[in-house]
Amino acid sequence: MAKSRTSPAATAPSASESTGVRVLKKYPNRRLYDTRHSSYITLADVKQMVLAGEDFEVRDAKTGEDLTRSILLQIILEEETAGVPMFSSQTLAQIIRFYGHAMQGMMGAYLEKNLQTFVELQNRLAEQTKGLYDPKNFTPEMWTQFLSGQAPLMQGLMGNYLEQSKNLFVQMQKQMLEQSAAMFPGFPSKKT
Repeated sequence: MAKSRTSPAATAPSASESTGVRVLKKYPNRRLYDTRHSSYITLADVKQMVLAGEDFEVRDAKTGEDLTRSILLQIILEEETAGVPMFSSQTLAQIIRFYGHAMQGMMGAYLEKNLQTFVELQNRLAEQTKGLYDPKNFTPEMWTQFLSGQAPLMQGLMGNYLEQSKNLFVQMQKQMLEQSAAMFPGFPSKKT
């Protein structure tokens, strides 16, 4: 972690600090201050916290406003502009189209559940292949080569993932229909 000079004026610990969530303060000079270690840190340090699974929040030093999402988006932007991007331009455009759309909230929940399912799939795959390789040495290209040799295993895992994803979407559609019927009793709805 990058350390610099210590703190601007110390303040009483917030509820977040007393519950174990690491609090970072963002100052007008765009610097991030780690209240736990009393030092300035970089965006790269925050990325390492994310990778380590550490709970943290970023607060505006003056207003106390939660800036965590904007810092995470900055990290994603840096990752997308360097190396191999995760999202195609088409995918990003599709995501943007959902902002302001009636389905925005559902799309966010759908993507979150899908990502959780994908992480579970990844964990199962890692567990099943444990001992066959050193994960620290695997690059995205090596993963692609490795997975191409695992066709039957991947077909089973991806089949389960796709089935769960489809079921989640169908469940969300049913909930929407039920909510629409409750909100607009005269509105025709098709029960499936």
